[in-house]
Amino acid sequence: MGVSRRTFLGTMAAAGVAAAGPAMPTRVLGKTGAKVSILAFGGGSRYMQYKEEDEALAALNHALDLGITYIDTADDYGRNHLSEQRIGKVLKARREGIFLATKVSPRDPDAASRSFEASLKALGMDRVDLLHIHSVTSMDDLAKIEEKGGVWDLVNKWKDQKMTRFIGITGHADPAALKAALERHDFDCTQMALNAGTVAMMNGQGGMVPNPKVQACFETMALPVAQKKKMGVLAMKIFAQEALVGQAPVDKLLQYTLSLPITAAVVGMPKREQIADNARIAKAFAPMPPSEMKRMSESLSSKNKTALDLWFRDHLDAC
Repeated sequence: MGVSRRTFLGTMAAAGVAAAGPAMPTRVLGKTGAKVSILAFGGGSRYMQYKEEDEALAALNHALDLGITYIDTADDYGRNHLSEQRIGKVLKARREGIFLATKVSPRDPDAASRSFEASLKALGMDRVDLLHIHSVTSMDDLAKIEEKGGVWDLVNKWKDQKMTRFIGITGHADPAALKAALERHDFDCTQMALNAGTVAMMNGQGGMVPNPKVQACFETMALPVAQKKKMGVLAMKIFAQEALVGQAPVDKLLQYTLSLPITAAVVGMPKREQIADNARIAKAFAPMPPSEMKRMSESLSSKNKTALDLWFRDHLDAC
């Protein structure tokens, strides 16, 4: 009988790379030294919109064919680690050259240990490249993470045991809490909400500087700490879960975020054509002039700042 669609997609993956066109730009992921694509594949709620498994696996294979080498997932993306299961099936045949990040969500140490063990099982691996503490939401939440024998201690133990090469922390709810976490601890990487709609800037001497009239956000609070400590920085919420789409062109929104001092933009792409479009934009990337960043962020921030901050405070990307 003929080969299945899944088998066909897997055997054709390498051939697809040759036909993918221009190379995907890469950047060094901070002090990790790893080189990754500037466009990263988001395995969260948008990836879960692929309802059929063959369709989901084909989408990820398509992203890899187009030069994406960074994959982002988490223990709570999809029921029973579904995102990790799908990614594990694809990477079983395509692990070489791919940088894989997942996240651990529970704050209870026993629950966190069970969750990470389940993540590795779902992925079919004995280690990942990067393990994030998932979504610090407040100073109280950070205190829980920092408790003796808590999640911060656990991720360091797992790094020592070579279950993960690097450790990080993510946040899109509270810039002050993420800033404090980055200041207090030696994370290798961090992932935060960075888009043109959540900060306005002004063009001062030496380039873009925070506008003091604008409420604090990740770009002005947490990002400078990560830069100073040479962490690899991953941006997320580039389109604010589509809230900014239509208010500015998609290519400009992605260009804005990629023009920040980050390594890569993690983007959820629930349609195959979006994968191709975003890859095309990333491959053609040139830094946005500071004056254009200023105009764009001021325009979008005036419309969206308060609403987006409130929305991200309570938003969960789990499915």
